[in-house]
Amino acid sequence: MLTRSLLTRRSITLHDKYTRTISTWNQAIDNVQMHNGRLNAFVAVTERSILEDLGNQSVERQQQGTSLSPLDGAPIGIKDNFCTKTLPTTCGSKILEGFVSPYDATVVQHLKHSGAIIMGKTNMDGFGMGSANVFSYYGVAINPHDKEKNPTNKRRVAGGSSGGSAAAVASGMCVAALGSDTGGSVRLPASYCGVVGYKPSYGRCSRHGLVTYANSLDTVGILAQDVNMARLVFDTISDYDIKDPTSMTNEFRKRIDHEDQVLASRWAKSDDLSGLIVGIPQEYYVDPLSETVIEFWRRGIRFFRERGASIVPVSLPMTQSALSAYFTIALAEASSNLARYDGVRYGQRSTKDREEEDEFLYADTRAEGFGSEVKRRIMLGTHILTAGTYDKNFLPAQKARRLVQQDFDRVFIQPNLLHDQEYNSLFDKEGEGRVHLLLTPCAMSPALTIDECLPESDMHDDQSSNKHNRAVDTYVNDVMTVPASLAGIPAISVPSGESNGLPIGLQLLSQYGYDQFLLEIANVFSSSTKY
Repeated sequence: MLTRSLLTRRSITLHDKYTRTISTWNQAIDNVQMHNGRLNAFVAVTERSILEDLGNQSVERQQQGTSLSPLDGAPIGIKDNFCTKTLPTTCGSKILEGFVSPYDATVVQHLKHSGAIIMGKTNMDGFGMGSANVFSYYGVAINPHDKEKNPTNKRRVAGGSSGGSAAAVASGMCVAALGSDTGGSVRLPASYCGVVGYKPSYGRCSRHGLVTYANSLDTVGILAQDVNMARLVFDTISDYDIKDPTSMTNEFRKRIDHEDQVLASRWAKSDDLSGLIVGIPQEYYVDPLSETVIEFWRRGIRFFRERGASIVPVSLPMTQSALSAYFTIALAEASSNLARYDGVRYGQRSTKDREEEDEFLYADTRAEGFGSEVKRRIMLGTHILTAGTYDKNFLPAQKARRLVQQDFDRVFIQPNLLHDQEYNSLFDKEGEGRVHLLLTPCAMSPALTIDECLPESDMHDDQSSNKHNRAVDTYVNDVMTVPASLAGIPAISVPSGESNGLPIGLQLLSQYGYDQFLLEIANVFSSSTKY
């Protein structure tokens, strides 16, 4: 069992490494002032006087040897869809402009109790709907690696929907940031910006206070400067929460933590990966994948092979159905969840002059308040939930999701402890093609330009050169990340180098619940980005 004392001992060791980094909270404050105007990473920033006061308190505790935790004094960003009672929570949307929550999300509470300094709220696609952060009410979050003085529409995006969090970490405005990952919204921007993006197993971290996009898919994610910092944040926020009905119970955590730690200990603090079996799924080799990403994928394979790991080709046949199943399920759930924003119970009301009982209040409020992509997805989701389409599309999508989960259960050596022994016995764990983890690309290419990420309906006349980019084309960016989201398994994007100054990340995935094992291997993998 992964006991609290063990977590504490490991965290103390990591704390020694990060004392210098965490004490530079004042540099993070300066970086916000220097870079945020250009990058648009934060949409709300905590007052400097408050940040300095919190930082001085942390320094004093460190000097006295009374630090609250290894994260005491660490500057942390919070994605704008996590509730905070001292900063607005707008989800990157006009309809929630100025809204301040009466409470903090559970994961934000954990960070505050640990002494972390909340720098502000980070930019995001409206309600998490986007892959490039181009659908934010506050404008596009710019990739810090874009050094060129390009026209606005040629600037490189930070990725989405957690683009602000990724840009903030990559530019030194914070050492880590919370994001939410529904279909890749932490991992994709991490790949684009050259930081670590970690999606834990579904249920590991409380979603209480995370504004819902798609209930069965939303996962609290972490963006960080390196894997060890991501692990520090994960250890801090990963706890059972009675307020979240999807939270992993303490009893189940103890059971799965024991299995997780036993496996992780086999390769702890070692570059020798002998005995580790890494799977390369053939279905991730798709036509739109750029040659640059393919080359980095090959380098990643070589990295593991040179350290003694076995490389095994595997097949995940349902991957080809994952993207359509994901969007069918996610949009249906989003349509239902966002129905509450009507200007009566939640959200801004329409600004049009009207009679008090105007019958168009509801329609006008939603038309004015939601951005183009949110409205597009709500309409698609509403269509999916209609009587005939529900049976024809939604139910088959749920069946496809189950088959995607079974694909992963079939290839992983580790049993899926969500299920009983009889279920796991259906898969021959000793047969050929069984692996401990999977290595895949995370994004189709390095970061794209704003122009390349806008669908035709959102483009201006001077952007006509890329009008072939329909809305559906932008959804393809998620093809590498959505299978893990459908299955609820842990996945992490690790920086793997740069091409022409633009970062490229590779993705590691493992069986449900084996989070510490995945982080352990990811840490070894990230130790060298030059294969």
